[in-house]
Amino acid sequence: MPAIVEFPTVVQDLLTQYADLFANEPERQHFAEYLTGLFIAERKTVSGINREFAVTTDQSCLNRWITEVEWDEKLLNQRRLDRLQRDSATHYTPHGVIAIDNTLIAHDGKLIEDAGWFWDHADQRHLIAHDYLIANYVCASGKHYPLEFRRFRKQETCVANKTPFKNHTVLCKELVDWVVDQAIPGDFTFDSYFTNAEILNHITSKQRNYVGDLKFNRTITVDGKDWKASEWVKTQLGPLCRRKTTVDGKEQWYFTKSIRIPGVTHTVRITVLWKQQRDAEPRKILITNRTIGKSIASSRRIANAGQERRPSIGTGSSILAWARVSSGRARARPGTCISCSWRTAP
Repeated sequence: MPAIVEFPTVVQDLLTQYADLFANEPERQHFAEYLTGLFIAERKTVSGINREFAVTTDQSCLNRWITEVEWDEKLLNQRRLDRLQRDSATHYTPHGVIAIDNTLIAHDGKLIEDAGWFWDHADQRHLIAHDYLIANYVCASGKHYPLEFRRFRKQETCVANKTPFKNHTVLCKELVDWVVDQAIPGDFTFDSYFTNAEILNHITSKQRNYVGDLKFNRTITVDGKDWKASEWVKTQLGPLCRRKTTVDGKEQWYFTKSIRIPGVTHTVRITVLWKQQRDAEPRKILITNRTIGKSIASSRRIANAGQERRPSIGTGSSILAWARVSSGRARARPGTCISCSWRTAP
């Protein structure tokens, strides 16, 4: 049974803040309906949102507003980001981190624009979805929110529509450029899928820092000799060379060193992390273009401020934030953001 008879207080407040971005009252009504649906509806589709209201118009009206009506989603998103800068817990700081990752938004229909079959690594199955690359801002306070996104389109779709094909690397670089153009401070971080030479070189060319997850089978160059990363760790990094550090109250062991990676035009610093000193396999291998001096200073500022000094893990605030991102403590949740930039017909 339809349960919503009026907009929640939070939606009414947001409607007041964003009302001037829409041309008329029906548009504002649809904006409020859409937000309410994202917050409350069990199925966050146009039809699912429409069914939640006791009194509403035909679902095609909301669908046309989302997909056809001319309103400036970029201006709306910028208004959202500007308002977040008023809060000390969510404003940009040099200690913030820009986490870039792609996520699949599942759909039911096969005829939705740009939707297709994608392999979901989390569920180990194929599903019909949109593939989004999202840049998220992780604040020093631990709060996080999406900044901007790009939607991946399969090559056959681009050929059929006679539009240029952009792979994930190109889309990731576009997000980096957008962040730089907006002068948003902080280091970039991403998983091993995006830790490739083209992206690393691009970020460094913008005079920005990054921390990336490195695949264990990647080739690295240490003291002039090429190694597979996992083999170098296994044969060269015994228990005695590992140092202990504490992050968020949990102990772990690390080793850090400057190395080279084929195709990467700059020296990188590798940090290997183990759960216990004598573990045979590391938990994670990270690389960064940060200098060790800056990394130590940043780590001291971010990690356990006000407590006793402890060893740095070598890559500062970015590694701490990346540990939170990769552990699931800081993730993009596009379904609950209020940007309305996710302008896709369900």
